[in-house]
Amino acid sequence: MTPNPENGMISILSHHSVDETVARVKKTLEAKGVKLFALVDHSGEAAMAGLEMRPTKLLIFGDPKVGTPLMLAAPTIAIDLPLKLLIAEDAGGKVWISYNAPAYIQARHHLPPELFQAYSGTGVDVLAAKAAE
Repeated sequence: MTPNPENGMISILSHHSVDETVARVKKTLEAKGVKLFALVDHSGEAAMAGLEMRPTKLLIFGDPKVGTPLMLAAPTIAIDLPLKLLIAEDAGGKVWISYNAPAYIQARHHLPPELFQAYSGTGVDVLAAKAAE
């Protein structure tokens, strides 16, 4: 895991291709009843524009029962919700899963500790780790 305190992101190495990692995330989200709002295929869109880009996909997902109370308490958190996982292949062919560190989100939006528990309880860390294994 490579946390970056400067930008609040965590990146972990996946042991699967981008597409396999995406499939693993989607399967876990479905099993947990978490809504996948969108899958943005950055590299696919680049190809349609005649540009080359290593495989890069962004999953946007969440649970309104968890996110809504957070947005009511700290409206600016809506810029960071729903949750996101970026799955991308680097120049060396390694696949990385990147996401916003929960502690960074807490500090950025001044979430009270009790609400931070709800946010950190979303398990984005666990989801990323499970997809990567």
